Amino acid sequence: MFSITVRDHIMIAHSFRGEVFGPAQRLHGATFLVDATFRRPELDDDNIVVDIGLATQELGKVVAGLNYRNLDDEPEFAGINTSTEFLAKYIADRLADRVAEGALGEGARGLTAIGVALHESHVAWASYERTL
Repeated sequence: MFSITVRDHIMIAHSFRGEVFGPAQRLHGATFLVDATFRRPELDDDNIVVDIGLATQELGKVVAGLNYRNLDDEPEFAGINTSTEFLAKYIADRLADRVAEGALGEGARGLTAIGVALHESHVAWASYERTL
């Protein structure tokens, strides 16, 4: 399986509901390093997984919608604990939408999976991988 990974970052604010979250139930900020990995079993006609410039650009567009936002105030996330795991899936799903729309080029239609890892720190991260 071939893969490429592109990187960006986001800064958000949010809070959680539930005792399991302890002090994170209060409003707090988080800065995530975001890695998006694109996978395919065979390279395309240009011998690449996907255009790395387009992948970087589209990841940037997806995370721009989250950056510097209090997710508690966003209607799209009303009643949802926007955990790191949840946000990894959210970003992966938006990237999959972009692939389907052709935003990553025609060659990207050969992609078979997208994975997103959100790094909360140098010692903790969460990820989600989905098929296309």
